[in-house]
Amino acid sequence: MAVPKKRTSRRRRDMRRAHDAIKFTAAVESCPNCGELKLRHHMCEACGTYRGRTVVEADAD
Repeated sequence: MAVPKKRTSRRRRDMRRAHDAIKFTAAVESCPNCGELKLRHHMCEACGTYRGRTVVEADAD
């Protein structure tokens, strides 16, 4: 198994983790079917549609 020769510095470690703080607000759009907020290129959690097709049946909560 590969083992690192040198310890990773705090600076290098933190630069690698820079994208961990990306929030939900970055790539949000409204669903054309129901109007709920959803991530781009993801199916809508509320109505279960993706690109105009029903992918998953939505729960009747």
